[in-house]
Amino acid sequence: MIDRRRFLSSGLALPLIGAATGVYAIGVEPNFILQVKRYSLTPPGWPASLRLRFAVISDIHAGEPFMSATRIRRIAEAANALNPDAVLLLGDYNAGHFFVTKAVEPQQIGEAFSVLRAPLGCYAVLGNHDWWHGPLLTSPSDGTVAIRRALRQAGIQVLENDAVALAKDGQRFWIVGLADQLIDAMAQIDNNAQKLGGDDLDGALAKLSDDAPAILLAHEPFIFPAAPDRVALTLCGHTHGGQVNLPLLGPVVGDLRFGPGHVYGHVVEGGRHMIISGGLGESVAPVRLLRPPEIVEVELGATAEETARLSGL
Repeated sequence: MIDRRRFLSSGLALPLIGAATGVYAIGVEPNFILQVKRYSLTPPGWPASLRLRFAVISDIHAGEPFMSATRIRRIAEAANALNPDAVLLLGDYNAGHFFVTKAVEPQQIGEAFSVLRAPLGCYAVLGNHDWWHGPLLTSPSDGTVAIRRALRQAGIQVLENDAVALAKDGQRFWIVGLADQLIDAMAQIDNNAQKLGGDDLDGALAKLSDDAPAILLAHEPFIFPAAPDRVALTLCGHTHGGQVNLPLLGPVVGDLRFGPGHVYGHVVEGGRHMIISGGLGESVAPVRLLRPPEIVEVELGATAEETARLSGL
């Protein structure tokens, strides 16, 4: 019988730990864990009496066997269980890697999302993978025609540089949706193009007809530095929260333009607030480590005590 010290010094420990970590990161965390990540806050300018709960779904990256239509439907049902006032979808419905055995077509995605229920409705933006290709990375792009149709038939309104006014308990607020910021990146990157996306934040905000608070939906977090104080909260996806997070080292994937602080979670800069979802699917490879798939629940108008409780203070 070998004791722990002799085992660790035998040279077998690191390979076995590495193999176990690989099995967990490929087979367990991305496929069998679904967590609800909760945020509770009252941004500057947000009426404390306007209490709202949102369920946020991001980066599905549909494709068999990892993200089947059945699994997407279970995610939608889990979002319903949060009893949100509205459901917000942040893009990247198409597959994000080559390890897919069968496409999940846009119609199947829409049918899975059709079970979503919220009194103030469901709203979506599109992501870069929805523009760059079809249901698979090897499928030609149709210019997002099919996924738009599928979401619309599911009762989900797609917002691109557009805004919709909503109200709860007689108090108005706005949902603003930004067009994707990387629409043309694949085609234009070799030409050093300065404008890679279809986003028009100024044009979207110009559609707000009053001073009611606004929530901005944007697939990528790149827009955050440009968001004015007029925007109470920016909600983003795209980064997958780093997807693979190494102990002590943190996320493997980050955006070099903004650094690791813009990869995941609740970001506060200059009094402005952004929440970046860790998402649900994967890109590059079907691997997650220390960033399990998540639905984000956002409570706005929370008291200081509620905020402290959810923050673990």
